[in-house]
Amino acid sequence: MSEKMISVGFIGNPNCGKTTLFNAFTGANLKVANWPGVTVEKKEGKTFYNGQDFKLIDLPGIYSLTSYTMEETVSRNCIMSNEVDVIVDVIDASSLERNLYLALQLIELGKPVILALNMMDIVEERGMEIDLHRLPEMLGVPVIPVSARKKSGLSILMHAVSHHCDASQRDPLIHHHEEKELQSHHKHDHHKEYAMVYDDEIEDKIDAVMDILKTHDPNLPNLRWHAIKLLEKDPEVTKACPYDFSSVIERSYEKEIINEKYDFIEEIISEVLVNKASKEAWTDKVDKVLTNKYLGLPIFLGIMAFVFFLTFAIGDWLKGYFEIGLDVFSQEVTNLLNALHTNAMLTSLVVDGIIAGVGGILTFLPNIFILFLALAFLEDSGYMSRVAFVMDDIMGRLGLSGRAFIPLLLGFGCSVPAVMASRALEHKKDRLKTILITPFMSCSARLPIYVLFSHMFFASHAMLVSYSMYLLGIVVAILCAFVISKIDKSKSEQALLIELPEYKTPNAHTIAIYVWEKVKDYLTKAGTIIFLASIVMWLILNFGPTGYVTDISKSFGSYIGKAIVPLFAPLGLGYWQIVVALIAGIAAKEVVVSSCSVLFGITNAASDTGMQTMAASLAGLGFGAANAYAMMVFCLLYIPCTATIATMYREIHSKKLTALFILFQFLVAWTVSFLFYHIGLSIS
Repeated sequence: MSEKMISVGFIGNPNCGKTTLFNAFTGANLKVANWPGVTVEKKEGKTFYNGQDFKLIDLPGIYSLTSYTMEETVSRNCIMSNEVDVIVDVIDASSLERNLYLALQLIELGKPVILALNMMDIVEERGMEIDLHRLPEMLGVPVIPVSARKKSGLSILMHAVSHHCDASQRDPLIHHHEEKELQSHHKHDHHKEYAMVYDDEIEDKIDAVMDILKTHDPNLPNLRWHAIKLLEKDPEVTKACPYDFSSVIERSYEKEIINEKYDFIEEIISEVLVNKASKEAWTDKVDKVLTNKYLGLPIFLGIMAFVFFLTFAIGDWLKGYFEIGLDVFSQEVTNLLNALHTNAMLTSLVVDGIIAGVGGILTFLPNIFILFLALAFLEDSGYMSRVAFVMDDIMGRLGLSGRAFIPLLLGFGCSVPAVMASRALEHKKDRLKTILITPFMSCSARLPIYVLFSHMFFASHAMLVSYSMYLLGIVVAILCAFVISKIDKSKSEQALLIELPEYKTPNAHTIAIYVWEKVKDYLTKAGTIIFLASIVMWLILNFGPTGYVTDISKSFGSYIGKAIVPLFAPLGLGYWQIVVALIAGIAAKEVVVSSCSVLFGITNAASDTGMQTMAASLAGLGFGAANAYAMMVFCLLYIPCTATIATMYREIHSKKLTALFILFQFLVAWTVSFLFYHIGLSIS
């Protein structure tokens, strides 16, 4: 029978592989919920090692224990409570310098801490090595190399956890600080007691504050940590310890404490990381160009233009084979159903509804694949963090935190995680502003709309027209943020703290996982939301007040679209078929394309023949290039998909505010589409 269950908190910086490691231990024994009172996700699981049960808690990814963001507050409260016996700090070994700041804060808490050194393979790829003997000597805690992806080192890590769960067991510290110790006039030799030792002035103040705390609250755990936090003027600790420290604490010493921590981190890096200098020198040379004040933004725009060139040039070539396959499949299904003498209505549902809707979306998979492949390459090479750094100054001028650009970047992939990423912002106003403008970023779901309409109406300029949608999304988001900042008058002072890692050759496995996850999401959506939407669309277009109809102008869809047409007519979108497709697009933006396929009775709208047929049908209605551009602009900016709306509500906690956000986005879409439509008419 096992002893008392040991509770282990898994913590670490974002993207350090913490959750992958946690999942490697827990497998299916996973329970997911939200932390009480907040939307931050809480994951718990169990594992068993050497006769001992372990309860594992996956804490939110954070950079420090300073309670500014929701994640930082949740993580700090959890690991300081009795809920956690041992802290496992998962460290990205390839970004050791950045990760050590959180490690030093955790060690100061006084609880047992074990460092799980992950991603060692990337360190080797970069031509560097980590001295795994010297690092634990300097920190006084066990350091265990693991691989979350390969599931190696798991037993050793649990062995270390079971043997270091007693806070009184500490590894010896070997600092080699002989010169510092000789120069120090402090009454205690803290270099033998603590990993992180400050200069004499700070240490004297820590001791003085600890003496006051002992007098008022002798049972307070970890007096040193509380003393450091009081010197930093930490709001929560100051409130919890309302004693008179005026004789010791004249001001906040947070800046000095942070600087000394980073000085110690530099010392650690210089002793444990081999071959770092040559890598840094090469990175610095490249950054002089890529993060240049004047060249950084144009280079980013140029790179994204090249990404779109690849998305169209290679994606369209591959798409052609998908179109051929879809045509053959559709014809074979039609022949089979006819041979079985299937009811005409059922044949129409399968061929004109499901295959036309879902198949039309699947033909855009090559374009989606190329886009995500390019974005994954940029991310894994270390470039995308530079983009956020380059945009920091611009975001500050708009009254937004520099961190706000990170959710906006995520919005190019999907708005749902982008909206969730706003949690990393400290101030509520910053979070709300970011949530409001993030859906203006052109997510991958809109790409099929751009590809379809740009090819139909702009032919040789299709790539540039689609690229302009991405630029327009950024511009509209920036303008909205600027207007809001002028109304609000408040500016964020939260600095952007972001790692700028050394450039590296992208890892093929990492890219493959990233792209597969995105493609899988796309396919899942095609098999669920778009499948159901295609059926619903077929139903409202093939049934009317009189029952089953063959003339869609007498269908429910026609009546719904015609009722709303006056609202869209000033935008050049006053066609009931277009209105119905836009309404359907609220379920998922890809549904706009599948709806058009069903509305115009085209089995494969993405094929050359399908595009020509649809373009001819639209032209017959008076729908031209200006209308098409207005259509793309409206799809870019109007009401986000239902998944994004649900996420916005979970983050905002207000139905009224969520509704106002949606209304604002619709009004922006209507206004901008109106402008572009009439500008297009004037120059055509």
